[in-house]
Amino acid sequence: MKIERKLAILAQAAKYDRVCGKGKEEIQRKALHNDMRDFIFYSPCASGRYMPLLKVLFTNYCINDCLYCYNRRSNDIERAAFEPQELAHATYELYRKNYIEGLFLSSGIFKNSDYTMELMILTVQILRKVYGFKGYIHLKIIPGASFDLVKKAIRFADRVSCNIELPTEGSLRLLAPEKSKNDILGALRSARNYTLELEKHISASAQLIIGATPETDKTILQLSHELYANKLVKRVYYSAYIPINSNDILPQIEQPPLLREHRLYQADWLMRFYGFKAEDIFEGSEDLSQDMDPKMCWALRNMHLFPVDIKKAPYEKLILVPGIGPKTAKKIIKARREGYLDEQGLKVLGTSLKRARNFITIGGKPLPKEPPSQKRPKKAPRPSSKQLVLF
Repeated sequence: MKIERKLAILAQAAKYDRVCGKGKEEIQRKALHNDMRDFIFYSPCASGRYMPLLKVLFTNYCINDCLYCYNRRSNDIERAAFEPQELAHATYELYRKNYIEGLFLSSGIFKNSDYTMELMILTVQILRKVYGFKGYIHLKIIPGASFDLVKKAIRFADRVSCNIELPTEGSLRLLAPEKSKNDILGALRSARNYTLELEKHISASAQLIIGATPETDKTILQLSHELYANKLVKRVYYSAYIPINSNDILPQIEQPPLLREHRLYQADWLMRFYGFKAEDIFEGSEDLSQDMDPKMCWALRNMHLFPVDIKKAPYEKLILVPGIGPKTAKKIIKARREGYLDEQGLKVLGTSLKRARNFITIGGKPLPKEPPSQKRPKKAPRPSSKQLVLF
């Protein structure tokens, strides 16, 4: 089988893994020819830019038969597998031609966890040692792989991850009986322990499928909180269940629960950057509101803490205001030290007054009611004629 065909098959098989972030589809449409768009993925960076990655599975052969998975062994799909040298060479060629800046490599489980992990590690080892590859590598840890292999993976990767997939052991037994939560958490513990031993700055992440099983949002976020508290991951990704396979056990839905996924990301953000705990976010409920973001819901339940005086409130109180995030709060504190701060100044600093207006005062004075919105229509993007050729 030609390398282009393998790339197409195994990139298609990898698209359901969200652990390297959501790619920006608009960038993909503008920047890439159709043939390239199949396997080059734009992953968001902390700086705000998007990094082009080759995102593929090493193989979509898999010994597991998880009910929700596109690559389950019982599905009648076209299968392929790379040779380590073959994938390393293809990655380097794409990198050398500036099509990509890195590699995201995952895999189905071929034969067993250790065998698959060894092939993946050999690929990135060739890439680093033989080709002198200096780009970014995100390597998926296969649950059940030995500690020695996890250690080798960390030596070559910039980031590792391990998919938890489902929030509870019971859900795994129902939909993915060959998988074990202990194996998954064990892989994350191995990565954490060896990273601390090496004193190497490498982050780990995990993915949870949302909506395939009946767990509440509170159960999901409590698991995420435990993962963060134990420093097993730096980031949890939430992936709305996509109805790929037919089975009576699976939920009968037509569309993925994307709004629920979005609300979980918002609540997760509150835990990671605002110091909220899962019980703070829910307070008697089990699921997040679909009509309102979790920070606004929390603020409305705790109106005794508001309004907050923008000119006097400390950082810890400013970030509780809907429409004010950590960066904006720091800008406000700096601006009020330097001079006069009014409504227009808050807008310039990045405050969403539409959200914050009813929760703040300026020098003890409430803000006037918001005038009617006069939004201008967005301009349609220009089509791009740029095309790229792989080989």
